[in-house]
Amino acid sequence: MHIFYTPDIAPNATHYMLSEEESKHAIRVLRLQPDDHIQLVDGRGGFYTARIMDAHPKKTLLAITEVKEEYGKRNHYLNIAVAPTKNIERLEWFLEKATEIGIDEISLIQCQRSERKEAKVERLDKIITSAVKQSLKAYHPQLNAMQPLSKLLSAAFDGQKFIAHCLPGEDKVSLASQLQLKGRCLILIGPEGDFTEKEIADALHNGFKPITLGDSRLRTETAALEACFEVNFLNR
Repeated sequence: MHIFYTPDIAPNATHYMLSEEESKHAIRVLRLQPDDHIQLVDGRGGFYTARIMDAHPKKTLLAITEVKEEYGKRNHYLNIAVAPTKNIERLEWFLEKATEIGIDEISLIQCQRSERKEAKVERLDKIITSAVKQSLKAYHPQLNAMQPLSKLLSAAFDGQKFIAHCLPGEDKVSLASQLQLKGRCLILIGPEGDFTEKEIADALHNGFKPITLGDSRLRTETAALEACFEVNFLNR
């Protein structure tokens, strides 16, 4: 069944009008007809089944036939703060796969060794939306615009805070040994050249715990996805 992202739908709606863009896709591209059923997600946990009443290519009218609240709600909260890669396609890959696996928030950070200084959030958010629909997620991850690492380090966060880096150190432990299940966590993933010693020291000063993601040296996007997978696996 075809699925559409409808963030403006009211929780108690009995009818809904698809946007012009979505209406065109539904009627002109998918060639849906009156009485066909589709599914909607609002990005806030609402999962809707709807029947097409008026198959108009600019304003398709739907009748809501079923609503599921908190659909697929997970038992934990995960925010991964990652430095965008020089090749933006690698970051896009991470956003897509992390959304499919399960993530609540992605914070883009600029570090001293960052090769990319900006990222178009609107385009990246569309990739997340596409992954939400493809993987039948009712929750839409929040994507935060790029900010300096120092700003994120000093911001309040109610939960566990970790930093994954490549420098040697006996204080680094596995995520599995530290993660409090069914809680909230924030994990820092650095740029291609890794965090600097000062950035790591600043993170530790602000309550971040150093962790290792294994013995292999991982690319930025791979490390971010590995952290995402581990958190979800441990909380399964």
